Amino acid sequence: MTQCRFDDGTDEDDDFPEWEDRVKANVAGEVRRRRKERGWSAQELAERCEQLGHPIPRNVIANMESGRRANLPLVDVMVLAAALKTYPACLIFPVGYVEETQELPFQQLVPTWEALRRFTGEEHVPGYDAGLVPDFERHASLVRTALAGLEEEERARFAAKTATSRAQQEEADRQRAKYGDQAIAAKYRLRILRRELREEGAVTPDLPPALNDVDPPEPDTDTDTTEERL
Repeated sequence: MTQCRFDDGTDEDDDFPEWEDRVKANVAGEVRRRRKERGWSAQELAERCEQLGHPIPRNVIANMESGRRANLPLVDVMVLAAALKTYPACLIFPVGYVEETQELPFQQLVPTWEALRRFTGEEHVPGYDAGLVPDFERHASLVRTALAGLEEEERARFAAKTATSRAQQEEADRQRAKYGDQAIAAKYRLRILRRELREEGAVTPDLPPALNDVDPPEPDTDTDTTEERL
């Protein structure tokens, strides 16, 4: 029997394990379930972990699944998830297989689905800092918008060339201008966002070749030096 302190400050004796034991039990149970679902032995899972470059011996996996392992390093969770073709968060919060869990020590049990959403940042928690994640999500969205605009613009350009009537050509030209403007607007916002990210000291995501003109060209230092000498 353990003692849990809840958010309202009260203490209550219960038969639930401590928070860290619950987390380990979630991972162990989900690893065991997914391993058996694939028809693998503990040895086969161990071999797949070794192939990924982080060996986890069979006896360590067996002890984890049976609850005899005292600790559970994060790196092991990451490799076990990759070996089982899932995400680490899905091992920690097995949605649909564990109804409720604790997010932190002394907290009330909450639905596992809600805990997972807060863990991944899908659900905003007041006062929490998401870092640059929202900016990178916006970056990805702008890239998709710009690429879609360029693709549709090219289709409209082809439709204009192959139009069999003046009306078809005019409609295709309108569509081409519409999607061209969409691509230009998205690329402009991308340029500003990438500049702001660099000012924050962040490394900006790579751009697809079709958007290589988003970033302004780097100054030619050799040319600048020559001009200064002149």
